[in-house]
Amino acid sequence: MSDETKKTGKINVRDISLRKGGKKLVMVTAYDHSTAVAAEAAGSDLILVGDSGGMVVMGLDSTRGVTVEDMLFMCKAVSRSACNTFTICDMPFLSYQVSEEKALVNAGRLINEGGADAVKLEGGNHFKKTVQKITSAGIPVAGHLGLMPQTTPFWRGYGSVGKKETEIEGLIHDALELQDAGIFLLVLENVASETADYVTSSLKIPTIGIGSGLQCDGQVLVTHDMLGLYDRFSPRFAKRYRNLLHEMTAGITEYAEEVRNGKFPQEEYTTHVSKDVKERLSNRSGRMVK
Repeated sequence: MSDETKKTGKINVRDISLRKGGKKLVMVTAYDHSTAVAAEAAGSDLILVGDSGGMVVMGLDSTRGVTVEDMLFMCKAVSRSACNTFTICDMPFLSYQVSEEKALVNAGRLINEGGADAVKLEGGNHFKKTVQKITSAGIPVAGHLGLMPQTTPFWRGYGSVGKKETEIEGLIHDALELQDAGIFLLVLENVASETADYVTSSLKIPTIGIGSGLQCDGQVLVTHDMLGLYDRFSPRFAKRYRNLLHEMTAGITEYAEEVRNGKFPQEEYTTHVSKDVKERLSNRSGRMVK
């Protein structure tokens, strides 16, 4: 089955646009085969291959150390494994800030090599021309405002955004400028609920909230936060639906105990040679082969 055949039936940018103000869009992150398969089986509308993988998968302290090559590795795994789900890949830090031409080349790699259906970049009006450059090549672009993990911590830490009138005005301005540049979707991270509602109602394109209240057109969470797979910290807005790290630790602990006590592998997990081969092995070694 060809890749094109496998991908038939997935939603597209037009389908996503039609969900504005309607049925909520569900997005989760994925970085590998297993998580992508689970996300698709659960019916997620969108999968985000986030640069958050640098922290929750690669063990980095922030997303800033993630490279295009890192994103390609993760995106390839996800696009192969969830071929019927619309996949958005983050453009990592400094992959689009250097120049519009460099941004287009890197976006093209994430589409052509990584198998993504769209790319996402952080930032407002300053990147309007960059968005236009990428979309003019036919590549769908999602925007990201509010808390922007690649750069916001430099300036103000990880606090919520959009509580002050000046911030609200700035968010509205940036959102409208990005929409004018051609983004098809806008992620709002850690934005005050009322502000996110105002931004959402001001746009013709859907918004996806993360820590930004109920009024957005959809929601996204980092899967490792949602499932308790990341233990360094958990954002206040990330609801934990499972504690899989605890379950993983318990399973590995049980395995280790059985190995040390000589209980594993049990008979049902063991393969044996034939009786004749066993006898020849015994004769060759000079001892009885059990």
